[in-house]
Amino acid sequence: MGILDGKNILVTGVLTDSSIAFHVAKLAQEQGANVVLSSFGRAAGITKRIAGRLPQEVPIVQLDVTNQDDLNNLASAVGEHVPYLDGVLHSIAYAPEAALGGNFLNTEWDDVKVALEISAFSLKSLAVAARPLMKEKGGQVLGLDFDATVTWPYYDWMGVSKAALESTCRYLARELGGDQIRVNLVAAGPIYTTAAKSIPGFDTFGPMWQRRAPLGWDTEDPIPTAKACVGLFSDWFPATTGEIIHVDGGVHSQGGP
Repeated sequence: MGILDGKNILVTGVLTDSSIAFHVAKLAQEQGANVVLSSFGRAAGITKRIAGRLPQEVPIVQLDVTNQDDLNNLASAVGEHVPYLDGVLHSIAYAPEAALGGNFLNTEWDDVKVALEISAFSLKSLAVAARPLMKEKGGQVLGLDFDATVTWPYYDWMGVSKAALESTCRYLARELGGDQIRVNLVAAGPIYTTAAKSIPGFDTFGPMWQRRAPLGWDTEDPIPTAKACVGLFSDWFPATTGEIIHVDGGVHSQGGP
């Protein structure tokens, strides 16, 4: 028996088999969950191909978190495959190139608002869209974070977006608690996924993290983060909400260079 036996989990953001989202979906299936994926547009073909590498076949529903029609239709689309949801993984983040890479002072609002909408506001959008499938039984809305309590070189407006994501998590926890819907974030250390590698200068994080982490840190291993997500989707954290769980080898707890 697995810790997610019989649970229904929606996972967004599966685009490569090296991603945290892919490994959450894989571990969730191995722990007994029924998994539904979401994707949209040209990415849907990629998601379908990568989904073929999961232990079990999964349905894929249409969801562009910036498209209100998709959000309005999410509950019915997911409902064609599972009667309710126990958990939703928000693995969605994007910032235009102009909002990253040491360009903080020169970034225009048009680029900043894209980063904020997709990387932070979408947590609220997804939670509200999934809420009808979670209201009766409660559940877990879970987002992926990168510690926003301090600044990081090159991260720029994505860092601001992560700070907004953290605040959004707390407000959602307040608003959805009456439905027994928990809202938490997992703040991972740097993992060299395809998305991370697209951030200018992100590859400099690895050596620093490995030097400072009391437990050490493997930038190529998403499994510790995925395990934390699966744990939070289980029944073992029934009274935890509005929280940021750090899976970073302990770097967040350390001062100094």
